Amino acid sequence: MSAAVARADRPTVGRAAGARPTRRRFDLVEAYLRAHGTLAYLFLYVPIVIVVVYSFNDSRYVLSWGGVSLRWYQAAWTDPQVLNPLKTSLIVAALNMVIATSLGTLAALAIGRAPRWVRVGFDALIYTALIVPEVVIALASLLFLNAAFGALQGIGLRVSFGIPTIVAGHVLWNLSLVILVVRARIAGMDRSLIEASSDLFASPWRTFTQVTLPQLAPAIIAGALLSFTFSMDDVVLSTFLSGVGSTTLPMRVFSMIRFGVTPAVNAISTVMLALTLIAILLSQWLVRRAGRHPDAAGGAAG
Repeated sequence: MSAAVARADRPTVGRAAGARPTRRRFDLVEAYLRAHGTLAYLFLYVPIVIVVVYSFNDSRYVLSWGGVSLRWYQAAWTDPQVLNPLKTSLIVAALNMVIATSLGTLAALAIGRAPRWVRVGFDALIYTALIVPEVVIALASLLFLNAAFGALQGIGLRVSFGIPTIVAGHVLWNLSLVILVVRARIAGMDRSLIEASSDLFASPWRTFTQVTLPQLAPAIIAGALLSFTFSMDDVVLSTFLSGVGSTTLPMRVFSMIRFGVTPAVNAISTVMLALTLIAILLSQWLVRRAGRHPDAAGGAAG
């Protein structure tokens, strides 16, 4: 009996001995991946932290610490060469947000009701707009607008590049983003409320305003905030499509750093970073809140 027990225990001991090297190799791989991920995050975020810290530097030299001060924030935000591009950026971002959100929401609703073969084609166009490099879209927009303006001049209309062309390029770039955000909400929306509204003889417009729109509101607001943020931070499209007197704030910052990074540039970048983070975090919170409480908006509307 003891010999049989000993023979039965040998494979178990062998498997345990073989499992230890396997487990050790797994731990080494996991440690390597964690270290690699940590270094990647440090590479990405340490420069941002440095920019934020040195925006409070009292010295006019970036790498020479002279104490904590807000002088460069005051200098940057009282400079007309910064305030005028900021005003242009806010106008462009606001117009882009309104147009892209409106068209994107309507397009998401239309695509959701379309046949499958139509949705596949539109999905390809949407993802293409997101995947194609921004410089390609900017160059294509520039060539198209040049040809369109040339045709308009042929019939006596003179149109030039400026804020409208920048807005058009930003809307083209952000439209796909809004469509994806709103469509994700439509996919998780409770359609029984829409059916109940129809059973109660509500008109299509009333059903849309009192049932559908409240459920889509978090996604619409999130898409609006994201489109506003992307427009405020854009450089490539704005550079290609801008004209005289339509310099945006990112374009101004880019031109300033050609002569060297100054504490004023750090201050401007810090404020833009703070605004961007607030908008992104708020949009993510709205999307997650809508996912956790899918019936909240519909219940409030009822």
